[in-house]
Amino acid sequence: MKLGVPKETFPGERRVAVVPAVVPALVKNGIEVVVEPGAGTAAGFPDDMYTAKGAVLATSRAELFSSADIVVYVRGPGSNTTSGEDDFPLYRKDQVVTGFLDPLTSPVVAQNMAARGVTAFSMEMIPRITRAQSMDALSSMATIAGYKAVLLAADRLPRMFPMLMTAAGTLTAAKVLVVGVGVAGLQAIATSRRLGAVVQAYDVRAAVKEQVQSLGAKFVELPLDTQQAEGQGGYAAAQSEDFLKRQRELMGKVIAESDAVITTAAIPGQKAPILVTTEMVRGMAPGSVVVDIAAERGGNCELTRPGETVIDGGVTILGPLNIPSEIPYHASQMYSKNISALLQLLVKKGELNLDMSDEIIRETMITKGGEVTNPRVRKLLGLPEPVAAGN
Repeated sequence: MKLGVPKETFPGERRVAVVPAVVPALVKNGIEVVVEPGAGTAAGFPDDMYTAKGAVLATSRAELFSSADIVVYVRGPGSNTTSGEDDFPLYRKDQVVTGFLDPLTSPVVAQNMAARGVTAFSMEMIPRITRAQSMDALSSMATIAGYKAVLLAADRLPRMFPMLMTAAGTLTAAKVLVVGVGVAGLQAIATSRRLGAVVQAYDVRAAVKEQVQSLGAKFVELPLDTQQAEGQGGYAAAQSEDFLKRQRELMGKVIAESDAVITTAAIPGQKAPILVTTEMVRGMAPGSVVVDIAAERGGNCELTRPGETVIDGGVTILGPLNIPSEIPYHASQMYSKNISALLQLLVKKGELNLDMSDEIIRETMITKGGEVTNPRVRKLLGLPEPVAAGN
């Protein structure tokens, strides 16, 4: 059983799907690791580190795909919107392809992958159950994004985060508001607190209040009905426009008092909800900063321009894209652990073992045998419910 690790082709992508440290465990499980030359260089993992751990270097990308039984990406087709489908001619029937494939946003790409005959597993579709925590790549990358977002805010804010008592007087701590208390939000809270800021956080799910408080932040409570706030897999559910309108009205005052606002609210497969309006931004003091982690999904701030920096009324709005790639070493390390854990489930003693009674395999698989197999993706494509698959 051969595992192919190609070099990422999405512009600016510096991560790699497998780092040298996990190669020995894969080899022990009967998996030969083949790496495209230079695949890990941008993340801090040169080719000789791979060969020292037992991996083999491919002579070319084409040779890698022709020999690999399983191909693992960070950003595969669907997620790689610029050149993801360039590898399609290299795919073989029944080849396994794994990575971030974004099938809920790009279901047609998933359908095209099915047409190539590949068996595809999407890392976004890993179910949020206890047994799958070691494979949860979305949470791993959200941890990186939440951390980095705070550093971006601290870098652009014209003041320091901590309170300091100096001979020149006392410097008051910066006030940070984190909107959305998922994995990214919790990491943003923790990082802001470590830097010394006074932190508040808001989420439509009142159940996260204790988590916020456990990190030393204040939970912002708004008089809203949040009973239907919890969505599938622990994510926030989409809310009605009336709910969002009332939420924005109540959030205005809290945002106006904040020096930095970090927004993290995202719903899988959907455009990010607008939580910070133009009016709210214009209520903030000049020099304040908004870092919109949800920029890739359109953004939580009305003024966000994905991939750009906007200055409005003296307030800086950052719309960073692909934040985990900015910390490629540890992002690759975490993602590689997630991939390795999934491969340990898919491969037993060097043989592919696709047990469709396993919830993780069943939910993560999006194509097999020329068909789109995932019910959620099929629904987006207007296809009927899939016939129950065997092993």
